[in-house]
Amino acid sequence: MVNVEDRLSFFPALYRVDTNPDAGMWYLYITIVLLSILVYKLGFAKKLPLLKNVLIYLFLITGCTVLTFLAIFLPVTEGLIIAALILIIYKIRLRREQAKGNV
Repeated sequence: MVNVEDRLSFFPALYRVDTNPDAGMWYLYITIVLLSILVYKLGFAKKLPLLKNVLIYLFLITGCTVLTFLAIFLPVTEGLIIAALILIIYKIRLRREQAKGNV
């Protein structure tokens, strides 16, 4: 018989979703929301009016609910971390090139 603990992704195992589902799922949800906001801000955000920004973040937070359930057994959180790291590296290199005047 396969143990559920062995199938959990890293962050659900870290937050102990299997033994304390209430707190663990909230921690996982907040982590996914924060990482999603970071990835959105680094890669896709444009200057928008306040109401449109609120609407975008509302849909982003709502969509993270589905991602949280998928993240229990799939590496959703880890993928968001990788995406954030890639976008941070891109932004750093872009700013360096802009400072040199190459862009």
